[in-house]
Amino acid sequence: MPEPDALTLEDLEVTYSVRGKPRRVLHGVSLSIGQGESYGLVGESGCGKSTAALAAVDYLPRNGQVSAGRILVNGRGMVGLPGRELRRLRARNISMVYQDPGRALNPSIRIGRQVGEVYEVLGIGQREARERSVEMFKKVRISDPLPVMQRYPHQLSGGMQQRVGIAMALANNPSLLILDEPTTGLDATVEAEVLDLIRQLRAEFGTSILFISHNLGVVASVCDRVGVLYAGTLVEEGPTAPLFSGPRHPYTVGLLRCLPQRGQRKAAGPLSTIPGFLPAAGTEIKGCIFAPRCALADDRCHAEEPALRAIGEGRSSRCHYHERAPDLPVTSAVTAFAATTADPDAKPALRVDNLAKTFQLKGHELKVLHDISLELKPGETLGLVGESGSGKTTLARVLLGLTPPDAGTAMELDGEPLAPTLAHRMLAAVKALQIVFQNPDSALNRSHTVRRLIGRAIGKLAGLKGVAQEKRLTELTHAVRLADRYLAARPRQLSGGLKQRVAIARAFAGGPRIVVCDEPTSALDVSVQAAILNLLADLQARNRVSYVFISHDLGVVRYLSDRIAVLYLGRLMEIGPAERVFSGPHHPYTEALLSAVPSIGGRHGERIRLSGEIPSAINPPSGCVFHTRCPRAIDGVCAESEPPLGEAAAGHAIRCHIPVTELARVQGA
Repeated sequence: MPEPDALTLEDLEVTYSVRGKPRRVLHGVSLSIGQGESYGLVGESGCGKSTAALAAVDYLPRNGQVSAGRILVNGRGMVGLPGRELRRLRARNISMVYQDPGRALNPSIRIGRQVGEVYEVLGIGQREARERSVEMFKKVRISDPLPVMQRYPHQLSGGMQQRVGIAMALANNPSLLILDEPTTGLDATVEAEVLDLIRQLRAEFGTSILFISHNLGVVASVCDRVGVLYAGTLVEEGPTAPLFSGPRHPYTVGLLRCLPQRGQRKAAGPLSTIPGFLPAAGTEIKGCIFAPRCALADDRCHAEEPALRAIGEGRSSRCHYHERAPDLPVTSAVTAFAATTADPDAKPALRVDNLAKTFQLKGHELKVLHDISLELKPGETLGLVGESGSGKTTLARVLLGLTPPDAGTAMELDGEPLAPTLAHRMLAAVKALQIVFQNPDSALNRSHTVRRLIGRAIGKLAGLKGVAQEKRLTELTHAVRLADRYLAARPRQLSGGLKQRVAIARAFAGGPRIVVCDEPTSALDVSVQAAILNLLADLQARNRVSYVFISHDLGVVRYLSDRIAVLYLGRLMEIGPAERVFSGPHHPYTEALLSAVPSIGGRHGERIRLSGEIPSAINPPSGCVFHTRCPRAIDGVCAESEPPLGEAAAGHAIRCHIPVTELARVQGA
């Protein structure tokens, strides 16, 4: 008798009760995950991916219920299972790793105790639970477990927190592991390590995986099969490689086209986007649910719902014209960016010299930025990359005047001295430097309407009132393509992409000269990300605004940036034109970052694995601060003296003891 699948969903329907009315959010979803198989579930935010995962473990909120269909875990039905049996099944067979490990861990309990509790629930004594915890920590590549076990969650990096979350999830040796956006917010090197860890543990434990993500490159690198969910409906399914290389549903085609293609730059034009919006939860659409956004849709599509039909090689598509899906016309809300001409001789909009920042931490000096000098031209984008802890956000805060720099730092705005703190800056300087945050939820007042959020910024920064303020409000909302109907809405009523548009409109309220974009697209799905990147590029071209663009996604950085600066432990390791930084020769740290980026077509070459984590700024390594992790470190040289930031080519500088010609030879640049 064949072994049952680890997870089976049969015609699953999930309904939420909203203000007393039922809203169906999953529509007859059927899928299966075999023993030891990794299955990816992709789609835009709001498509029902997390709902499907929560239904599988019966963790739906109180207003949610499975209204039809079956859920089987290892052949055993989950729906209607008595409470005690359900808890036993969860404890022994299923585990889940959430998107934000910081919120999944108890902030008031030490790490070792939290992991030990998982073993104690299984009936294992405290002493053995501690021993097993140490053993599991080593399996998830925490090389020195005992000190980590004594810490609280806030004392660990995001990557370390995620490893702890995975250790807890694997403690019961589950047959099914559900990973809900487990790498969102992690930098490229940590993401690559977590994905390597997932592959290794899957092979070791034979665990089946349901992997939910909006990062299609990540899904391509770890999943055997993929299901594409749209508005609660499974629209395409199949083996990963053929599905991504030859999608057979217009929605899948649209998602893949939203990604910046390898080497694509904004100069080549806007990114492709999916027109329209996801239907609201519970919306009943006659015919094909994707028809209102599909360029191939005809009368048949609007009248007749297509079945999920097999199309060969283990693939299926819910489209009347699946064979025509690859011919879907390219669409974008922005047809072309405004024409601009770069002036290499223009006076810098922003210049910083010898920028440094030192914090005092429990009697220790924590120098997080070291003698950074750079400039930003009008209409230029400077991409800022590096691992978490490298100093990117601190640099942004110093530029904005939120954190004062050390004495000796010089900053200029349009050739005039820029005061070090916001309190000492003139209104014109405050207007000139604005920011768009990663998480608009934490940046927007939830009790205010969109009209008030943007209007208040216009009043304060532009000094406009009455009719003039209303005119400027209309201009801004139309510029960010925000429909008038959203002006009366509050942030909680908007999608992530719409909230980010509000944040961008507010940042542009005073006509800024420079906008710092701190991970503005990392939490957005690929279709919304493409729309936001197009919007930023279009606004830049029209307003000659300059960007400091901080991101972990190097594909996004390459698309939007004119120049790139690479930070490591507060030092500028490399800076230069985007194409030159990406094509090489690179600093060995840049080389490692680029090698870690997952993509639909796979990586070019082998990933360079860095040993350990980024060192503490309290006690940095001697010599080149990167030498403790550098695979190309020179014995007796790199540990002894810090290399200067030397010119590799015109406008391109690298801080490395290895000669540029040698870097080019070993890197094949």
